[in-house]
Amino acid sequence: MTEKIKFAVVGQGHIGKRHAEMIRRDERAELVALCDVLPKETLQLKDSPEPFFSSIDDLLHSSLDIDVVNICTPNGYHADYAIKALDTHRHVVIEKPVALTKNDAEIILNKSQEVSRDVFCVMQNRYSPPSVWLKQMVDEKVLGDIYLVQLNCFWNRDDRYYRPDDWHGDARLDGGTLFTQFSHFIDIMYWLFGDITNIKGNFHDFNHQLLTDFEDSGVVLFDFVKGGMGVLNYSTAIWDNNFESSITIIGSKGTVKVAGQYMNEVVYCHVKDYDMPELNPCNPPNDYGPYKGSAQNHHYVIGNVVDTLTGNDTITTSLREGLKIVEIIERIYKVRDLNWKKQR
Repeated sequence: MTEKIKFAVVGQGHIGKRHAEMIRRDERAELVALCDVLPKETLQLKDSPEPFFSSIDDLLHSSLDIDVVNICTPNGYHADYAIKALDTHRHVVIEKPVALTKNDAEIILNKSQEVSRDVFCVMQNRYSPPSVWLKQMVDEKVLGDIYLVQLNCFWNRDDRYYRPDDWHGDARLDGGTLFTQFSHFIDIMYWLFGDITNIKGNFHDFNHQLLTDFEDSGVVLFDFVKGGMGVLNYSTAIWDNNFESSITIIGSKGTVKVAGQYMNEVVYCHVKDYDMPELNPCNPPNDYGPYKGSAQNHHYVIGNVVDTLTGNDTITTSLREGLKIVEIIERIYKVRDLNWKKQR
């Protein structure tokens, strides 16, 4: 049997624990260490058998044999920790977003090239059957010319999520609603249609004034560089539960819509000379108790890392693509900040 790929996971919140579990379940992978600034007991990890470190520096300079470092920390630490891991010649998996600025993402890219190590970006929605289907539809021009794309992201994030003792909602560590909540949906849009330009927008903070440092809702208008126009409507001010995340695509040969709480259902498909195939079912959403996240596709991410490092596949979401998503959000937020100043 080929030697297992050895992983260490930095950050043991909900997503970090998910990464760790997916590594344990992959027979080609081995989880060799966990790391978090909080004690194991606080994190409910006292029964975890893997070596535990309270700092990434201690982890990286230990005697452990580590091939890949998964970074599942607050967003504001992603770039710094990725650089540290690359400096010790480890491959890196970074949870969304790669960084909070294009400049930081470029530093990661340059460092990865310098040390010849791969960086994998977690954009788990690309593995969803409806997303794979949409990609094929667009690439094969089944919809013809793209006229209009509408992306709706309407989720609930209230005081059950934005707690005073947590990093969520902090401008420096979180970065904003589009970075933490919806960057993987912007990734799907970019994956399908490419870059955007002529960005305009309107942004508000309706019911998170006491919970976050940034907006909870926005309407963003733009053009696609390749042709067609788009609109992104988003809000985390939805009462009690997630409402939907959806994408509607209007083309010269037809219209499709994928919707559901986490963009998991094809609800409309009317396309010239086309019969829609039956898609595989989606995985259930990540369940965080009082709130829900996107589909549980992290096992595909770990599988892609193992397959890539053993020469059997290529990276699903490249660092350059992850960088592009950061840049697009940064450009949207430049428009927001201009409007924000006017509002205040």
